[in-house]
Amino acid sequence: MGTGTIAIETQSLEKHYGRVRALDGLDLRVAEGEVHGFLGPNGAGKSTTIRVLLGLARATGGSARVFGRDPWRDAVQLHRGIAYVPGDVNLWPNLTGGEAVDLLGRLRGFGGGSAAAVRRRRDELIEAFEFDPTKKGRAYSKGNRQKVALIAALQTPADLLILDEPTSGLDPVMEAVFGREIARVAAEGATVLLSSHILSEVELLCDRVSIVRAGKTVETGTLADLRHLTRTEVSFARGGLTDAQLASLPNAHDLRTEVGRGVAEVGRGVTEASRGVAEVGRGVTEAQGARVTADGSAADGATDERAARRVHFTVDSDDVASVLPALGALGVTGLTITPPSLEELFLRHYGDDL
Repeated sequence: MGTGTIAIETQSLEKHYGRVRALDGLDLRVAEGEVHGFLGPNGAGKSTTIRVLLGLARATGGSARVFGRDPWRDAVQLHRGIAYVPGDVNLWPNLTGGEAVDLLGRLRGFGGGSAAAVRRRRDELIEAFEFDPTKKGRAYSKGNRQKVALIAALQTPADLLILDEPTSGLDPVMEAVFGREIARVAAEGATVLLSSHILSEVELLCDRVSIVRAGKTVETGTLADLRHLTRTEVSFARGGLTDAQLASLPNAHDLRTEVGRGVAEVGRGVTEASRGVAEVGRGVTEAQGARVTADGSAADGATDERAARRVHFTVDSDDVASVLPALGALGVTGLTITPPSLEELFLRHYGDDL
C-alpha cells in the first residue's frame, strides 16, 4: 500500500478530552510486515491511539501517519487496506453470523483478490474457528461475536490489521487458531498492530512491542532488546555450598535459598523452612524437625531436606555471561537460567499500580 518501510508512525501524539489527556506525547513506529504488540492496562491510551489511526478521532496535537497518509484526512483511502477488530463486538441482531460476515466483507471489497478466493477463505475460517454462521446475531455469545469480527477481518487480504483485544471471549483452543492465522497473514506480508492484555499471546506472536503508560510510550523494541533492561533469574541445587561460597558470586542480586515452602535469605544468614528456623550464622539449622550443621553434614535424616534446597538469585541480563564461570567453579548442579518474561517487563512499569 505504501512505498516506504514504515506502516504506522506517530510523533508526540496528543488527544485531549476536555482536561483529560488521553494521549500525552505518544511515539509509535511500526514497520511494514511487522507484528507489533501494543501493551498497557485500561486507560493507558491504547484504544485512543487506535481510534486516531483509524480516523475515528482527530488528534489534538502531534502527528500520525499510516502508510505515509494522514488517517483523519485520508480515512476512506486507507480503510480499503485496513482490517480492524475491536475488543467488544456488537452485531445486527436480526442478521445471521454469516450474513454479518458477508456484509462486512462487501464493505471492504476483495482486497485485490477475487470473490471466489474470498468466499473460499471465508469458509476455511468458519471451519477453523468452529463457527456456526446460521444463528442470528442476538443469539451469539461474546466469543462467537468476536469470531464474526475475526472472520470478516481475515477473509479479505489486508495491508494492515489493527486488532484491539481481538481474543477477548475466546477459549484457549480458539486463541491458538487465532495465533496460527496471525502467523499466516504476517508470512504473506501484512502488518499487524496487536493490542492485548494476554502477555503470553504477545510474546508468542509479536516481533516488537511497545509499552504505554499514561498516554506515553515508556518502552519499545524487540523482546531481546527489552530483556536487557531487566534481570534474569538463575537457580541451582545448593548441595553442600556454604554461605561464603554463595556470597562470592559476582553481580548476584536478591540471593536466597528456598527449602520446601520456606525461604532462606542468605545475605542475612537466616533460613525459614517449612516447620523450623535455622540460624546459619550460628551453624545450626532446624528444618522439618531435623538438624543440619553449617559445614553441610546432616543429622537425624535431614539429607533429603538438604537435597531439596535450591539457590535463587537475579542478575542483570547483560551480566549473565560474567556469572557463568563462577557457577562452573563452584560445580553447581541442576542449573536453570530463565530470561525475563514479557509479564516481568510489563510489571516493571506497572507493578507499583497493582
